Amino acid sequence: MNKFALFAFLFISLFTSCSIEDDTNYNFYLEVVPINSVEMPEYFVQGEIYQINITYTQPNQCFTFNDFIYEIDGQQRTVAVVNTVYTIDNSTCAEDPEEVTVHFDFHVTSNETYIFKFYQGEDEQGTDQYYIVEVPVMDERAISINSIKN
Repeated sequence: MNKFALFAFLFISLFTSCSIEDDTNYNFYLEVVPINSVEMPEYFVQGEIYQINITYTQPNQCFTFNDFIYEIDGQQRTVAVVNTVYTIDNSTCAEDPEEVTVHFDFHVTSNETYIFKFYQGEDEQGTDQYYIVEVPVMDERAISINSIKN
């Protein structure tokens, strides 16, 4: 009986709880934004995890970081930044471009060179442009032996 009473209380509370009423109509859409710069290591070590820092420009205050588009094709990784763009009825966003740095963690699972393609926007013909970085994967033992020699 106590479980039934608790369930009934929770059910009633859920449907009679406060609601926030606001006349402002918030709408949003997703937009891929060009990447300005990337911080990458010179090489990877298999089994390690690396933080990849990406800097891009948010055009105004209505843009906010949402996620990455991250596509894998063999040893190639294509990366783009996705922002949520909020549109508020009867309001405009302050034009205040701001550089933002975000990151993702990359786990090295292969011993072959990785090729990263970072989306940088479109050219005049509408062709996607990419900043391409090749990062070799080094054997941890070779790195240790090389550092001992130096």
